[in-house]
Amino acid sequence: MAGRPKIKIDRTQFENLCGLMCTEEEIAGFFHCSVATIERWCKREYKANFAEVFKKHSAKGKISLRRNQLRLSETNAAMAIFLGKNYLGQSDMVKVDGDSEPLRKLDEILKSIQDEANGEAE
Repeated sequence: MAGRPKIKIDRTQFENLCGLMCTEEEIAGFFHCSVATIERWCKREYKANFAEVFKKHSAKGKISLRRNQLRLSETNAAMAIFLGKNYLGQSDMVKVDGDSEPLRKLDEILKSIQDEANGEAE
């Protein structure tokens, strides 16, 4: 039985596509085959399913992305803030002591505005 010829999937190209964090569907599209074909090929070539192979080979892409983000943070304040919040636990929250003078003054102003509003309503 002759059957259809096997689709040729280049291992280096496959691993590079994983490194670019392409989805399984995108990789299948690149090689003009089905997702099921990619799954079967991974089982033959790596003795593992696509998810396991992808996890291993997509790490390069994550490293590259992180490197680019760090480089970008040197000139882009928004990226520096994002990385600081996500990796260093920094935040925009300002802690205010409940006994501070500015808060007392603000409370007095708000109370006087509220009193005026109540006086006009009567």
